This record gives sequence, structure tokens and C-alpha cells, in this order.
Amino acid sequence: MTHSQDISIKKITPPPRKTHGYRGFSNSKNIVIENIEILKLIRNAKQARHYSVLNKNDKKLFEIVENSYKKSCQEKPLMSDDFILPSNEILELTLIPKEQIAPYLVYRYKYNKYSNLKIVEPYPPCIQLEIASICNYRCIMCYQVDKSFSSKSKGYMGYMPLDVFKDAIDELEGNVESITLASRGEPLLNPNISEMLAYIRGKFLASKINTNASILTEKMIHDLLSADLQTIVFSVDASDKVTYEKIRVNGNFDKVKDNIELFHNIRSRDYPNCRTISRISGVKLNDKQDLSDMTNMWNSFVDQVAFVNYSPWESAYDNEINTIKSPCSELWNRMFVWWDGRMNPCDYDYKSVLTRNIDSNFPNKSITDFWNGEFYNSLRNKHLLGGRSGLEPCSRCSST
Repeated sequence: MTHSQDISIKKITPPPRKTHGYRGFSNSKNIVIENIEILKLIRNAKQARHYSVLNKNDKKLFEIVENSYKKSCQEKPLMSDDFILPSNEILELTLIPKEQIAPYLVYRYKYNKYSNLKIVEPYPPCIQLEIASICNYRCIMCYQVDKSFSSKSKGYMGYMPLDVFKDAIDELEGNVESITLASRGEPLLNPNISEMLAYIRGKFLASKINTNASILTEKMIHDLLSADLQTIVFSVDASDKVTYEKIRVNGNFDKVKDNIELFHNIRSRDYPNCRTISRISGVKLNDKQDLSDMTNMWNSFVDQVAFVNYSPWESAYDNEINTIKSPCSELWNRMFVWWDGRMNPCDYDYKSVLTRNIDSNFPNKSITDFWNGEFYNSLRNKHLLGGRSGLEPCSRCSST
């Protein structure tokens, strides 16, 4: 299950791994020092081959990032199109191969800024590939508790075939830097997960997978760590068994804890120089969930701990219509490809109401054609003109 952007994140000192001689100072009082170090990395990146092959527009974006850091180092005010990496992304920068820093910064600019600037390129900054809509959990805040969705007889449940997955990767390689293997189900349940992970290796700067960690095995951990993923997110909402199992129905806290510890041990022992960042990420549902408690519980096993905003995904089509008129940022920075090839703008619309009457099936229609097509542009325009109230279920969603 995919959630909204992290609302709080704790950076933890990770196990020793190969970086560019800079570990980041995200908790430092002197942000200027941090940005001076990043500016050095940026300047060095201009000497790498990956900078020279950037297209003209991407080089302009890279220059914007470089100038933003120059301003920051001089403590000058930043303008609306300037960009400084959020603190939780600095660890990514330090672990990414040095020659790929330039395209990485361009990608992060697009992902963070295009939704504000309302820029649409041939492909979105991020694609979410749902390799499984089936889940072994029934979390209280998830669409899986909606039996009109999760019942096998309704036709929403399934696994992405390997050939469809490969077709999507073949189209995306070289056109996007970010893919996330996650959405409405548990991706590790796909019987072809090992082949899928092997197929994406080395093709994207920012590949990520979200998992509830319930079925991790030693082999699967090796498959994950061999895939050159940038981030592995373990969906965990609590630091104690009682709270966790009330939220993650069907989950076993002790088993999940053992699996994540096993992941940490294997990564530390067998992959000390891998760039994969591990993160515990939970949905903030109540005051009993405390980030400090989460950090104290999980800091021995992962690099980062975070909470994301709760949105009532489990009742998306029954929530009250709201008065929000601001356009949804998702329309400019990501889109989804479900397990059966149906493409959709978001997973709040987990039953694809928005695309019910249009052709949005991949690979019959390409990802770029859908992203730039009449439907998507009309949807963006309606949002820009304050017309969310006439769109179902956008009218019931609180995301902006």
C-alpha cells in the first residue's frame, strides 16, 4: 500500500558504507556547512560523463540546483524555482554512484518541483508499478478492508505477469529515474518477484519497494539487496506488539521484527557497500504512535524511521465531499500501473473510477501516451480550475 509523503522522518547513522567522503550533516546546527559540502559534490558531478549526456533542458535544471546551493551557502534568499534537497534525501545523494549525481539531482528537482510549477514532460518523474494487488494483511486504514475491492470475485485481485512487467520496464528505462514496486497489495507475494528484481537491476537511479516484511526469507533478502534498489521501505506503524497488531491485522509483530533484523544482519555482513537505504515507515493514526519510541525501537536495524499522514483510503468512495479546490500534486509527479495493466492517476481511486470509461490498458496504450493524453490533460485542467468537486473520488480526497 502506498501512502502520502513522509510527515516526519528521523535520520539514523547507518552501518558503515561506501560514500563520497561526505556523510551528511542533517542534524547539524550549521546547515551552511552541509550545503557547502553538497555544492562540492555538485561541482565535481559536472566533470562526469553522465552530466555531459544530459539534454539541454536537464542541464538547465542542474544549473538551477547548483545556483540554489550557491545562494544557500551565501545565505541568500531562494526563489520559487530554486531547489535544495530535503534532509531525508541527503543520504541518497551520498550513496549514489558519483558519476550519477547529475541525473539524480535533475530527477529530484522534477519530482519535488514539477507539481508546483505544473510542468508535464513525456513521462512522470515517478512510476508506481503494482506487481500485486493481493495482500495477506487487512490493515485498518487500507483499501483491503473494503470487501467490494478485496473479494476475489470482484476482479481486482491479481499479480502482474512477468511479460507485462518487462514491457513496462523496457518503456521506462532511460525515460524515468524512479520506479516504485508498490501500491494496493504486498509486492513480495508475486511469484515472479525474484525475476522482476533481477530485471530492474542497474536500470534506475531511484528504484524502491514497499513491503510489510511478513514473508521475508534469507533468499528474498539476497534478491532484494542484489537488485541495486535505492530504498526498501518496511511498513511498520508501531514500536510495540499490541499497537502494531491492532493496526496491521493478520500481522505478527515478533515475526516482522525478526525478519527486519535478519535483513539488517545480512546487509551488514554481505553487502557493506550497497547503496540501498532501509526505512521503517508507518501511518500516523493516533497519539500512541510516537516517532521517538519508533526510533528507539528500530534504529538498530534501519537507516531511517518515518511517519506518513493518514488519509481515509479504506473508505475513499464513502468519505464526505470536501471543499478543497487546490489541485492534487500527484497529477504532475507520478502515476500508477496496476497488476492487470490498467493505468490510473492515483491509488486513492483504488477501484479506478476515474478511468472506468476510457482506454487506459498497458501495453495496448503506452505509458507516455496515457500520461500526455486527452484524459490526463483534461483531469489536470479540471483540478487547476478548481473543479475537484465534480470528480469522483477527487471530491472526497484531502491530498493537495
